[in-house]
Amino acid sequence: MTGTVIIIVLLLVVVPVAIIMSGLLASGVLGQLLQKDVDSNHEGSELFEISQKDFTE
Repeated sequence: MTGTVIIIVLLLVVVPVAIIMSGLLASGVLGQLLQKDVDSNHEGSELFEISQKDFTE
């Protein structure tokens, strides 16, 4: 009976959290790679300069 409860807790709590965290990691890595590619393709253009500007001032 105890083993069944442990398996249920693992399936309901641990597995979904692990899936969400691995997706978060994958999306972060993919975002960084795509940002570097876009920046290198548009370097020297007006759009690149605007994307690097800090608008918080």
